[in-house]
Amino acid sequence: MAIINGTLLAAKIKTEQANVISRYQKSHGSVPSLVIILVGDDLASLSYVRGKVRAAEEIGMEVRLIHLATTISQAELLAEIQKHNQNEKVDGIIVQLPLPEHIDPDTILESIAIRKDVDGFHPHNVARLWLSEPCVQPCTPKGIMRLLHEIQIPIEGANVVVVGRGNIVGKPIAKLLLDANATVTIAHSKSKNLAEITRRADILVTAVGKRNTIKSEMIKEGAVVIDVGINRDPIDGKLYGDADFENVSRKASFITPVPGGVGPMTICMLLENTIESYEKKINKNFLLK
Repeated sequence: MAIINGTLLAAKIKTEQANVISRYQKSHGSVPSLVIILVGDDLASLSYVRGKVRAAEEIGMEVRLIHLATTISQAELLAEIQKHNQNEKVDGIIVQLPLPEHIDPDTILESIAIRKDVDGFHPHNVARLWLSEPCVQPCTPKGIMRLLHEIQIPIEGANVVVVGRGNIVGKPIAKLLLDANATVTIAHSKSKNLAEITRRADILVTAVGKRNTIKSEMIKEGAVVIDVGINRDPIDGKLYGDADFENVSRKASFITPVPGGVGPMTICMLLENTIESYEKKINKNFLLK
């Protein structure tokens, strides 16, 4: 068994990104710019955005965190987003989810300019992903694909099971794996005989957000396990994935830990999407306006 060190891989990628940004600073006198909008005081969201800000600063990216009150109206939030849509210096905009109940997240995500939608959540980017056309890929699935590539896991022809059918991870990672010529099965809470399905997987991606969903008897010997689950224990406060790490790791050939696996790669891909948006701008390639 080998633990896939997402933190170490992310550090390598960020070094490469910092070099790219340094070159742009010298050649164009500017760097990619990211705006992060946080509404309210959710502690988990605040922790996530601080990690994104820190990572952006580490590579020399211009980043601005806009922290708005929970009481802000939907119209006011839309106006804030539009301001950054119109600012040509801004290359990426993300609105941290979840939002307060009085704000419709779909309306907010659709309001972000497509090129600046560096989370890859705009319906236009989602549609282009499913049509296998150029798009901004969502960060976590993109990060998973990079992980598999970096550790040289064969994807073409592999049997892959994705547990979870959410719009942020489950569905898009299934599509990216299909594009890489894997044979993909999507399992979920209504799937019958889940263990029989997961035991067929050469690569198992679990993204259900429920601790110990995947047990050792549910995977075959030598499977690759990519754990996207984030579950905080209410007693010890620690983060755990969907897999029973201690026992599953004894059978898996590779496994991602939680934390330190997929999470750092997700942030790296957010930075990469912002750099790519900047490159579209300076190259006048506004395929995704």
